[in-house]
Amino acid sequence: MSDYRFREAPGSAAEAPVVFLFHGTGGDENQFFDLAGALLPGARRVAPRGDVSENGALRYFRRTGEGVYDMADLARATEAMVAFVRARLGGTRPVRVLGLGYSNGANILASVQFAAPTLFDATVLLHPLIPFAPAPADFAGRQVLITAGRRDPIAPAGATRALADYFAAHGAGARLVWHEGGHELRPEEIEAARDFLAGRGRP
Repeated sequence: MSDYRFREAPGSAAEAPVVFLFHGTGGDENQFFDLAGALLPGARRVAPRGDVSENGALRYFRRTGEGVYDMADLARATEAMVAFVRARLGGTRPVRVLGLGYSNGANILASVQFAAPTLFDATVLLHPLIPFAPAPADFAGRQVLITAGRRDPIAPAGATRALADYFAAHGAGARLVWHEGGHELRPEEIEAARDFLAGRGRP
């Protein structure tokens, strides 16, 4: 297992959900920590730091160009992150296991879902880019929210739609929320994430 550095805060009660937080390129374990506390008050929060540096910017796996992934390193990172999540969950599974990731963080979160479809109950993928066809998997009973910009130069709209269709075709409750901008996060998608994590606004 990769020895990820991480930040963690306990939940307010034994039955509290746990949310894993995955930063974007150049972020760290603090990027969404406070936001997650506001989106899902009382939840246990776990935020691993990416273990790859790209010119000083932290990431979860290597790439050789914009949108061109080092697939061997993605496989390594996915296996390591699955192990990390399982280790942090421990022997007793919480009532709800949630994930939220942005950009590179959304990509590693999605890759973990492909590899371990039952690990998360619900995930928020903010501006993901999956430039390959994932293998079939059973996401029955799982919920996925994807948010994206229609003019995102990093995550093309067609790839975003294909990812949402993939999750829906394999049994997930999949919702796609657009804004009219690019790769930036906008208030409307944060509000969509708030409603989704609270169990509102689901497909």
